[in-house]
Amino acid sequence: MESVRSDAVASAGDSALTVKILVAGGFGVGKTTLVSSVSEIRPLRTEEALTEKSIGIDDTTAVSSKTTTTVAMDFGRITLPNGLVLFVFGTPGQDRFWFMWDELAKGALGAVVLVDTRRLADCFASVDYFERRGVPFIIGVNHFDGAGQHSPDQVRDALDLPADIPVITCDVRERESAKQVLITLVEHIMRTMSRQQPQIRRPTQPADTSNPWQ
Repeated sequence: MESVRSDAVASAGDSALTVKILVAGGFGVGKTTLVSSVSEIRPLRTEEALTEKSIGIDDTTAVSSKTTTTVAMDFGRITLPNGLVLFVFGTPGQDRFWFMWDELAKGALGAVVLVDTRRLADCFASVDYFERRGVPFIIGVNHFDGAGQHSPDQVRDALDLPADIPVITCDVRERESAKQVLITLVEHIMRTMSRQQPQIRRPTQPADTSNPWQ
């Protein structure tokens, strides 16, 4: 876990450093499940039952057992072994709830974009959202029965992502797997912040004017 420490974390001493992150992705991709799996507190959920009004709007073909949907957000909290506290916000997946995204994104340092390889196009909007806003993000390829095996490199190529954006496989129903997704995101955030820090240049020595022939 030392790999997720940064100068900012280390300088915090015994005081807890909190970081806000988002979990995004398409409808039924596992956002609520991830938040619930990792949260050390009772997670806040804003789920409502799917009704007949969602027929033709919410595509449940690949997730036929899904009976509820997040209409505002999910919220959980997890403390990593190094003392870093993550506030984890799950975003709603459907377009009609996207007015919530700008509010949820305020103050977020990074995001996880969960994908289902059977419905890869569902994550395009999330990837575009974070790319346009310069928010560091990673891709979590969630496990679904019948989805087939796709390597992280295959998913990266399909999403046309640069090599520095982590793409990892996961099963967000399992706490350790979901936690590893968040650790990977934190490490990515730290690397991104480190690259963005301005380089400190040594001051140049003034010319010696005592010798007029210099």
